[in-house]
Amino acid sequence: MTATIKAGGRAFIFDMDGTIVDNMAFHTKSWLAFFERRGQAIDGDEFFRATAGRQGHEIMRTYLGEHLTKEDTALLDAEKEELYRELYAPHLETVAGFEQFIAAAQEADVRLAVATAAPPANIVFTLDGLDLRRHFDAVVGAADVARGKPNPDVFLLAAERCGVPPEHCIVFEDAPLGVEAARRAGMRAVVLTTTLPAEAFAEFDNVILVARDFTELNIDALFASGAVATSPTEAE
Repeated sequence: MTATIKAGGRAFIFDMDGTIVDNMAFHTKSWLAFFERRGQAIDGDEFFRATAGRQGHEIMRTYLGEHLTKEDTALLDAEKEELYRELYAPHLETVAGFEQFIAAAQEADVRLAVATAAPPANIVFTLDGLDLRRHFDAVVGAADVARGKPNPDVFLLAAERCGVPPEHCIVFEDAPLGVEAARRAGMRAVVLTTTLPAEAFAEFDNVILVARDFTELNIDALFASGAVATSPTEAE
C-alpha cells in the first residue's frame, strides 16, 4: 500500500552497497572475476565510476552486448552476485555509526528507507544478514523499478512509500551516479567517502555534506543545511 504523503514528514533514504555496508571493493572484485572468466580485462576504478548504482542487467548489456535477452542477463546476474556474496560474507558489517544514527533518526521521528540497485538476493543477504530490515519503513530494490541510477526512480518510489515529499528527503550515497539520481529526484544528498574521495562529487550542487562515516553526522544539522559542507575530519 502506498503511504499518504505528509507535508511535515522527513525521511532518510539510504543506498545500500557502499553506504550501509562498505562492500564496493568486493563488488568490484566479483565483477573483475566475472569478466575474466569471459576473457575481458576491466579497469576496476573506471568500472566503478561508470556503473555503481546501475542495475545488473544494464551493466551486462553495456559490457557483453545489447543482444542479451532478459533471461540471459538474469542468469549472468545470478552468477556474478553469487561470486560477490562468497567474497563478502566473511566481512559483512555496517559502516561505523550506522546503527546508532538510524536509532537517533527514529527517535526524531524521521522515516527510513533503503533505495538500492541491488537484486533481491543481495538485499536479503545484507539487510536480513545484519537484522536491519525491521528498522526501515520502505525497502526498494532493482526488482521494484525499471531503471537504475542515475535515473531517480528508486529514490522517488522510496519517498512515496515513506509518505514524504522528495524535498524533505535526504539521500545517503557513495557513488556519483547515485548522487545524480538524488539530484534528479529533487533530493539533497550526503556523501560517504567509503569508495571515492570528496573531490569526485565536487560537481553536484545537491550535496550538503561529505563524511567518512555516520559518526560524523548530526540529524538536525542535516535537515537545516542547504549548502555543501565537508566534515572537519574529511577536510584534513
